[in-house]
This record gives sequence, structure tokens and C-alpha cells, in this order.
Amino acid sequence: MSSMIGTARFGLLGLLVLLALSSAAVSAHEELVESQPSRNENNTGKEVVANLGYKHVWPEIRFSWKIAVGTMIAFVGAAFGSVGGVGGGGFFIPMLTLIIGFDQKSAIAISKCMITGTATSTVLYNLRRRHPTLELPIIDYDLALLFQPVLVLGISIGVSLNVVLSDWMITILLFVVLLAVSTKSFFKGVKAWKAETVTKKIKRVASEGLQSNDVEDKYIPGGATNGTLTEKNETKRTKVSVVDNVRWKELGALVAVWLVILALQIAKTYVKKCSGTYWLIELLQIPVAVGVTSYQAVNLYKGRRVIASKGEASTKWPVYKLIAYCAGGIAAGMLGGLLGLGGAFMLGPLFLEMGIPPQVSSATATFAMTFSSSMSVVEYYLLKRFPVPYALYFAAVTTISAVVGQHVAGKVIKKLGRASLIIFVLASTILVSSVTLGGIGVGNMVKNIEQKKPLGFQNICT
Repeated sequence: MSSMIGTARFGLLGLLVLLALSSAAVSAHEELVESQPSRNENNTGKEVVANLGYKHVWPEIRFSWKIAVGTMIAFVGAAFGSVGGVGGGGFFIPMLTLIIGFDQKSAIAISKCMITGTATSTVLYNLRRRHPTLELPIIDYDLALLFQPVLVLGISIGVSLNVVLSDWMITILLFVVLLAVSTKSFFKGVKAWKAETVTKKIKRVASEGLQSNDVEDKYIPGGATNGTLTEKNETKRTKVSVVDNVRWKELGALVAVWLVILALQIAKTYVKKCSGTYWLIELLQIPVAVGVTSYQAVNLYKGRRVIASKGEASTKWPVYKLIAYCAGGIAAGMLGGLLGLGGAFMLGPLFLEMGIPPQVSSATATFAMTFSSSMSVVEYYLLKRFPVPYALYFAAVTTISAVVGQHVAGKVIKKLGRASLIIFVLASTILVSSVTLGGIGVGNMVKNIEQKKPLGFQNICT
């Protein structure tokens, strides 16, 4: 009862903070409008003409039912996205376009800000947390170092493919891929649920056996010594200091990759598209990303590094698995960049297929997503793709929501002993995203057909 009251107080405090942030965002927007009254003499206040002639629709920020509904959807989406490790873009983009009234390009840019808020607060929340069964951080830094560089590279490739493919191609691919991933994740969750049920029965039998001595040791893995191991696990630290829990060397390598690729992406915006310099900058990402991932893969193959979160600390990784996983990381990034979702939608299910525990899978996928989403935010900001007050407000909403989601999910999982709930949240979030984003894609496709726009491949240089 006391934990429920504490959670309710936590949620109420979050709502009060959101109300204050909303007021601040409105004030900031009014000051921005007053300081820029002549941005475009024909501008109605809702359309901003970009440098290339594209009209970005930016609605006025004011208290209304749209802001209220949008805030609630953002709050729920960020909570689910934080727990599942997928960010929540499938909730954010439809909300921003259909309810708030942004154009799709601006909605994607603001969505990246919201995802960055979700991911950053989740990572900060997880920095002190430990692996559910082992004496390790809940974030697997070796796993992140293997996947994050090629994930960012894949996202860059996917963004380029997004320009080439028509809306109907992207819509079909989005629906098929997300539906397949959500279905696969759901059955993975069912399997994990059944395994947890068996484990709970074994523990119950073991507990009864320790009390009555009537239960044979054959029901207990490892015989009667299991009771000692259980007692030892119960004393395992669940939280430690950030200094002791962070793998600083691996984190430094990831930040270095982030800075180099971000610098290349920024430099690309200052050169003519499709020029020789443009393609040179694009290609320079490959040795950076592939080099770091290859270095980590070689260390795993030779046994100098391990993916210890699987509980197989002495296992050396065969070459074919490493190649397959690295290819999966690039594919996850390509699909994420192509569909505008970020790679975590594909990375989380991939980690589960590798046998990573759900809590570690969610935390590590979110950790990797923080780098890619924040890189997109910097690029979109430099290109002036989103109104800052709106982005700050909704990013604040998702930041608070992510912490609430992690707190509540942790309580529920601890009480029920069902880490498989994370997999079900992941599957349901991806399913909702496939339906909502697929619906938006169909609407855009119908509009293009009515306007007789070309439905074939597009020129990447336009």
C-alpha cells in the first residue's frame, strides 16, 4: 500500500512539473514570436518556408485540448517506449501530425527530440542499476560497443534510402517489418513467460522442501545447495555508485565515435549535395564505424572481451555469429533510418534473440539509441527543422514520463517476478507503431495518388 501511495505521489509531482513546463514553453514561444515579427510577411504564423521551399507547418503553442491530449499520449508513449527500450516514436509522430497539426517532416524532427529525452532520462536512471542476476551493470557496454557504431552507420544509409524510395514502398516495408518484429517478440515473450512459470514452481517446491524436508532434491537444479545460492543472490547489490557502475573506457570509445560521425554529418550540410566532397564525407563514416565494431568483434572472437550479461563469461564467439550480428546491427539502423524510427525498434528484439535478459536488452538498446537520436537532434536543430519551445516542452514530458515508467515497471516486475512483461511491452509498442505509422503512410500515399505525383524511385540528389 505504501509503495502505491509513493508511486501516486511521484506521478502527481510529475504532472505538476509538466504544468509548469507548459506555462514556460508558452511564454518562451510568445517571446520568440514577438522577437521575430517579420519572418515572412505572408506567413500566417503556422507555416514557415524552409530554404528549399518546403513549408513546415508549426502550430501556435497554447493551452487547448490538443496540447492536453498530446501530452497524455506523449506521456504514455514515453513510458512504454522507456520500458520496452524503443523510444516511442510510433506514438509521437501520429500525435504530432494528426492531433497537434505539424507537417510530417517537422513531426519527425520533434519526435527525435522526444525520443532523446526518453532515452537520456532512462540511461541516467539505469546508470546505477545492476544486472538482474549477475554482479554486472544493467547496461552491457561491450554489447553496445559492438552494435552502436554500425547502428549509426546503418541509420545514415537508411536516411538516404528514405529519399530514394516512394511513400508507398516505405509504407509497405514499415508495416511488414514492424508486424513481423512485434509478432516475433510476442512469441519470445510467451516463451519467457512459460520459463518464468517453471522457475517459480521450482522455487516454490524448493521452499517447501527446505521447510518440510519431504521434497526430493531432483526437483531443484543443483540439489540442496540451491538454497544457499538463492540466499547469496538475494544479497546481490541492486544499485551502486555511478563511478563504480560505468565502464568508462567503453563509454569513452562510444562518445568518440558519436563525436566523429556527428562532425561528419554537420560538415555534410555545408557542402553541395551529391558533390565529390559530399560523397567523400559520407564514405568517411564507414572506416570509423566499421573499424570500431571490427575491433570489438575481434576481441570477442579471441576471448579478450565477453558479452558477460548472457552469463557465459568464458564463451568465445564464432566468426559467423559475429558477422551475422554486425550485419543485423547495420540492417537495424538502415530500417530505423528508412522508416524514421531509430534503430532501437530493431535492436531490442535482436538482443532478445541473442539471449540477452529483457532488462539488459531494454537498457542497452536505449543506451545505444541515445547516441543516434541525439545526433539527429543536433542536425535538425542546425537545419532549423523544429520550433524550439514545442520541442523543449514535449522533450520534458517524455523525460519525466520515462523515469515514471522505469520506476513503476521496476516495482511491478519485482513484485510479480515477471521480466517477460518487458518483452510484451516491447511487442505491443511495435504493434501500435506499425498500425499508426502504417495508417499515416496510407494517407500520404492516397494524397500523392490524388495529386498525381510520381510513385517510382526518387532522385537522391533532389
